[in-house]
Amino acid sequence: MSTALRSPAHLPAPAAAAPRAPRSPWPDGSLLGSLDPDTRSRFMALGRPVRFSGGERLVREGEPGTEAFLLLQGWFKVLAAMDDSREALLAVRSGGDIVGELACFDAQPRSATVVAVGRGAARLIGRQEFLGFLAVDDVASHAVTRAVGGKLRWSTRRRQDFGGSDVLTRVARLLVELACSYGHGHGHGHGHGHGHGHIDGHSDGTGGGIAIGVTLSQPELATLVGASDPTVQRVLRSLREDGMVDTGYRRIVVRDLARLAAVAGADVAALIAPSPPAPATPPRPPRSTRPT
Repeated sequence: MSTALRSPAHLPAPAAAAPRAPRSPWPDGSLLGSLDPDTRSRFMALGRPVRFSGGERLVREGEPGTEAFLLLQGWFKVLAAMDDSREALLAVRSGGDIVGELACFDAQPRSATVVAVGRGAARLIGRQEFLGFLAVDDVASHAVTRAVGGKLRWSTRRRQDFGGSDVLTRVARLLVELACSYGHGHGHGHGHGHGHGHIDGHSDGTGGGIAIGVTLSQPELATLVGASDPTVQRVLRSLREDGMVDTGYRRIVVRDLARLAAVAGADVAALIAPSPPAPATPPRPPRSTRPT
């Protein structure tokens, strides 16, 4: 009996690997990043394209306007007027997020100002088109609801921090949230792309880490955590000396996200892991019980 090996021509062909869906260029936690490709394409077909230069304002606090901006590219700051005529930084937004949607829902004046940090691009969507789309697309409607809920949770955490946490905890918590939402790999670190949440929280000791994508000054960080600039400066120096962060001019790199999350508190340590995906098709309530 022949013991010759079978030639490759006689071996069965390996099964073809299933095609992998293209990865979204937006953070997983953003509105666009959370959508399936088909829903995302339908959403991005709404409205018309607009572009912004650094310092250009998309909306102004107190002014009328009922359009939403589906952000595609760039960084944006959300500002609110203070009593002394200065503007306080409330939050940051990036490509994949949506701004101005509240005015679409209630037709009230703008609740904040949104300004482009650098060059940016978006889809400008009118109120009727926006609401009409959400009325017929359950997946998109559910995603927008989650996005609005995420913003409310962010605001609630900031208020809770102001009342019950020391400045070290507040700064650590803010940096963890920014790193998980907007972080990307730096050098030889373990970040896995812009804001996609696939971050294991450790530095490899070779200059790597998680760079926070948005540029924030120390006064802006101080505004976000409700502390004085000198106090935030001391806290950042302490975190830097402990090897948890590295700072430069408008630059922050998180060197050890797990340790920083421990400083921030166990309730935010879960942010290191990606959030579970939203259901593909959320149930629609019976027509007779839907609000009008």
